[in-house]
Amino acid sequence: MKASEVRVLGIDELRGKLEELKKDLFMLRMQHSTNQLDNPMKIHEVKKSIARVKTIIREKELEQ
Repeated sequence: MKASEVRVLGIDELRGKLEELKKDLFMLRMQHSTNQLDNPMKIHEVKKSIARVKTIIREKELEQ
């Protein structure tokens, strides 16, 4: 998920997306611990997406 894609969303949508990404991260960690994860780099990608969403949420909060 690119930052430009995230910036067009509203704060409520961003918070929903953040919850979704956190659930995805949890599931990926569970798969990794049981050796069912095909691509371990997916964890890294989801973590970076979470950071992007949190950053943009904070930017929008400061604008208000």
